[in-house]
Amino acid sequence: MSPWRFVVVFGVVSMLADVVYEGARSITGPFLGSLGAGATLVGVVTGAGEAAGLVLRLVSGPAAERTGRYWAWTIAGYGLTVVAVPALALPVGLAGACVLVIAERVGKATRSPAKDTLLSHAGTPMGRGTAFAVHEALDQTGAFAGPLIVAGAIAWHGYGAGFGVLVLPGVAVLAVLVWLARRVPDPSVYETGAEDPRATGGRRGAPLAGLGGVFWRYAAFSAATMAGFATFGLIGFHLVDAGLLRPELVPVVYAVAMAVDAVAALATGRLFDRWGLRVLVVLPVLAGGGTVLALTGSVVLALAGAGLWGAAMGVQESTMRAAVADLVPAARRPTAYGAFAAVYGVAWLAGGAALGALYGHAPAALAPVVIAVQAVALAMLWPSVGRPRLTSAESGPSR
Repeated sequence: MSPWRFVVVFGVVSMLADVVYEGARSITGPFLGSLGAGATLVGVVTGAGEAAGLVLRLVSGPAAERTGRYWAWTIAGYGLTVVAVPALALPVGLAGACVLVIAERVGKATRSPAKDTLLSHAGTPMGRGTAFAVHEALDQTGAFAGPLIVAGAIAWHGYGAGFGVLVLPGVAVLAVLVWLARRVPDPSVYETGAEDPRATGGRRGAPLAGLGGVFWRYAAFSAATMAGFATFGLIGFHLVDAGLLRPELVPVVYAVAMAVDAVAALATGRLFDRWGLRVLVVLPVLAGGGTVLALTGSVVLALAGAGLWGAAMGVQESTMRAAVADLVPAARRPTAYGAFAAVYGVAWLAGGAALGALYGHAPAALAPVVIAVQAVALAMLWPSVGRPRLTSAESGPSR
């Protein structure tokens, strides 16, 4: 299978998975609100979910690196997600719903370092920015369709139907993924010269400090952007709580945001292959502007903010991930992806909780805080924008 075809088929897996979990996430805020949750709890739960999906990669990343069993970790993670989401259709109550929301993110933590490593190998011949961008665009096709499917099901028969209909794409995820793993058991063959952890026994016990100062500075910048970036759970809660939209329309807004996500990913991914880290200068602007506008009392501004929020997500989910592979040696990528995600996951947990609290108790302070945090993030990135990437000998073959 050619690298391009591998990237596309892997993108189809993510597209089907996004129908499942992005369909659910599009309505998480209003759904929790319908069970009695307030703005602070929504912010904490959705922030905790994002943190779980990121911080736990500190475990799954090194574990994948030690064992080299990238497909096993990937399949297990997708399996947990496609089970946890449809289970929200069951009468589990507020506490059970909170657990399942977080469990879905744990599934993402389980698979993501291994999945990103597999994708980085296939992306080497074509440019990693392009590979991650194409994957993200297909991914977001599912993120666009999923919320619309959920919106229709909720309008037809309530939240239970909205979550229950997601069983079918969940089954398809596992079928396509297992087929792909059998066709390409070792994607590292796409990256001639990359060190195969299975051949070396991995880097058992390799310290996080060995990832290098440049990597950690980049991770710190990423964390700062997430600290001032709202979860869509809070945005969706606001749209309903402020009387701007009916609950069944919130997934439609999310779907549009995911369409913007796909376009932003393709644009910045291609530009990253040409210009490097300087492309990420746009991220604090998109993340801060999207958060501030999405939480205003004007439906027009809120919808514009949701669009900017989607663009920021596109940059975060594609270009930011592609850059990690250029900052560390090939054999350290699983651990690097895990550590990178964990750092900004903690920041998103703190930011989600803080923004939820500000929204509920001091709304006037929300915009100044977000703008200040994103200004700090931009200042942290600036010294690194002109830094060259690793050489072929350091990170694998050149593109």
